[in-house]
Amino acid sequence: MEELDRLETWAALLLARLTTGERQRLARTVARDLRQANAATMRAQRAPDGEAWQPRKAKVRDAAGRIKKRAKAQAMFVKLRTAKHLKASGSASEATVGFAGRTERIAQVHHAGLRDRVKPSGPQYDYPARPLIGITDDQIEALRDLLLQHLAGKG
Repeated sequence: MEELDRLETWAALLLARLTTGERQRLARTVARDLRQANAATMRAQRAPDGEAWQPRKAKVRDAAGRIKKRAKAQAMFVKLRTAKHLKASGSASEATVGFAGRTERIAQVHHAGLRDRVKPSGPQYDYPARPLIGITDDQIEALRDLLLQHLAGKG
């Protein structure tokens, strides 16, 4: 987080030179890039820091209720990582990446590893923590490069 604070201080001085429209375009680009990077880490079934998530429990029964011979693990958060649910937005003052509405609550339960119901009026389960959104040192470097590219193109 210290690295992110230093980036914010450094970037604030440069961003003050841009017009409101340029800052807004840059913020949208930053948010889009961060959304893509976070979706890629979710696709890889890893936390933003690179640590692997605890695997999902394999389903032992099929749709008809029969016990499967071999149960294989399925990918997690396939729909949650789509642009429909993982929102990216930018304004002249900020760039945000996050979930909205019902998906925000679901993502918060999984991100923090909270207790929740599996189905409405169903059993409760303590979900393991699987961090969904974050920023890495590589992404901070990419943001620096993006800012410098934008400023160089303006000049």
